[in-house]
Amino acid sequence: MDKWVRDAVARINADAHRSADTHLFKLHGLSCAGVDIYLKDESTHPTGSLKHRLARSLFLYALCNGRIREGTPVIEASSGSTAVSEAYFAQMIGVPFIAVVPQSTAHSKIEQIRLYGGEPHFVGSAPEMHGAAVDLAEQLGGHFMDQFTYAERATDWRGNNNIAESIFSQMEFEPHPVPKMLVMSAGTGGTSATLGRFIRYRGYDTGLTVVDPENSVFYDAYRTGNHALTENCSSRIEGIGRPKVEHSFLPDVIDDMIKVPDAASVATILWLEKLIGRKAGASTGTNLWGALQIAGRMIDNGETGSIVTLMCDSGQRYLDTYYNPDWVTAKFGDISPYEEELARWI
Repeated sequence: MDKWVRDAVARINADAHRSADTHLFKLHGLSCAGVDIYLKDESTHPTGSLKHRLARSLFLYALCNGRIREGTPVIEASSGSTAVSEAYFAQMIGVPFIAVVPQSTAHSKIEQIRLYGGEPHFVGSAPEMHGAAVDLAEQLGGHFMDQFTYAERATDWRGNNNIAESIFSQMEFEPHPVPKMLVMSAGTGGTSATLGRFIRYRGYDTGLTVVDPENSVFYDAYRTGNHALTENCSSRIEGIGRPKVEHSFLPDVIDDMIKVPDAASVATILWLEKLIGRKAGASTGTNLWGALQIAGRMIDNGETGSIVTLMCDSGQRYLDTYYNPDWVTAKFGDISPYEEELARWI
């Protein structure tokens, strides 16, 4: 093996070895006796989001498949969080990094990409990212990381401390140690693929529900079986939802899907802040809204059990957007009906 590649893999593995697992915490004070809801806090990774796991796996996959060598420019199509995490690993091994991002990406994410030595390349909307990334990689003789294709295959879904194995291990001493349901939103679809595969591999009596925002085709593709569906606009919930069905989205390992209104996602993170005193990104709101809908059904059916979902990233990245009331009103209109519905849970 090339010495530079060997050293790069060693640096990434050393970083993983230094990292502690992320916390799984229970939401207290909810009016849902017999149903426990947990959030796995992925915001505590070094780069602040769930995408840290994905970026590490993608770099190792590309290095071990001979696609990144010394000096190879790495290009990614990303709405922000994956680009932040990939910039971190690119800087770690000393290769150039360019993130193809929509103009609407939060300014704080752009600043973080630059903090780790990456450069943003702006496009008008999400549907333009893939083509622009392919063109850049060809022009620069670089490697297009292509998270939307490789997310599901770069991660070892059978174990090796992936997110699914971590969840089930951390639930071991809880009142309902085997979750009734895992709830996850889809960006690449890689995390939901890992969760669904792991559940089947280990034989757990656990369902997987994937939640989807507006302006995304995943939900309709799952319901209709038509994987050629496309949208001509971007998701308003950063990090999740796609205008086409990505290769890493595996509908066959999903038990159900819920379409979540964007205004409900935003209302949920504002509600969550009142509950735990912390801000989360809007994709967490999508996840938690879905978890609450499932909890409501379980209560109506007289069922007990646990539901686990993810806090994907911190809300500190979105102070000028999802936590700005004027911006929210302009983008989503009146969110008070969802706030009123959420109020019944406390």
